[in-house]
Amino acid sequence: MYPPIEPYAHGMLDVGDGQRVYWETCGNPDGRPALVVHGGPGSGATPGWRRMFDPAAYRVVLFDQRGCGRSTPHASDPAVDLSVNTTPHLLADMELLRTHLGIDRWLLHGASWGSSLALAYAQRHPDRVTAAVLFSVVANTRREIEWVTRDMGRIFPAEWARFRDGVPEADRDGDLSAAYARLLADPDPEVRDRAARDWCAWEDVHVSLAGGYRPSPRYADPVFRMGFARLVTHYFANRGFMPDRSLLRDAGKLAGIPGVLVQGRLDVSGPPDIAWQLTQAWPDARLEIVETGGHGTGHGMTEIVVAALDEFGHR
Repeated sequence: MYPPIEPYAHGMLDVGDGQRVYWETCGNPDGRPALVVHGGPGSGATPGWRRMFDPAAYRVVLFDQRGCGRSTPHASDPAVDLSVNTTPHLLADMELLRTHLGIDRWLLHGASWGSSLALAYAQRHPDRVTAAVLFSVVANTRREIEWVTRDMGRIFPAEWARFRDGVPEADRDGDLSAAYARLLADPDPEVRDRAARDWCAWEDVHVSLAGGYRPSPRYADPVFRMGFARLVTHYFANRGFMPDRSLLRDAGKLAGIPGVLVQGRLDVSGPPDIAWQLTQAWPDARLEIVETGGHGTGHGMTEIVVAALDEFGHR
């Protein structure tokens, strides 16, 4: 990765609905524009994302999606209305940010949930996307959400049983995302806190398969923990606010946009079949499988992601 770098500009963009979205730019103001689309939903854009780009080649734009990071209001507040936090809202925010910054076209860089959001944006606005470098790719299909919330119990049986038992017995055979979302909206703060802890404990488990894994310190922060859990369960319970399999079905709309998809073979949270299916329908994308990689960077993935960004940045 490149050395740490600080933004040369930042601000809060009023996107409507009482929402203000934090953004920042770093690198070369005259460089190739690139947008970082963070994961979660609710992870926020952390400084590590900046270091994947050659600061001499790129004008890097980072933003915190609605309800998380430095954007306001923050989803950790149970009074915050999540009905104005959906995928169509986020896509509109991205377009508003592009025009606000005077950018004509940009490269998209995202991971996990961020890869889904980047794909949705590119399929809606292909004329605004120069290229895409995505890793730990997911498509937010019904099958994937069932996999994450239920079927992975075959791999982590004891941990999943604790996760399942965090919801009322009557809800344990149903939609676990929706059950947790209801707990996170409970008027009792202790119920909400316990649900956030249980959800985030399971998040830590299902990204842990590859070697070198360390538990995320972010979940120790009660504000991050609550906001993250509320947003993830909100999106999962609503299937990402996208028709099922739409990102796979419409992958052909990305023709003409070069892409690199980087996936860990050991990514149990986002198995490689989704990235592979995308490349079957997206003629200008290639898939890089990292045999020892898991969900996220590291284990050789970071080097491949940075090399792909260099490839586009140095053209």
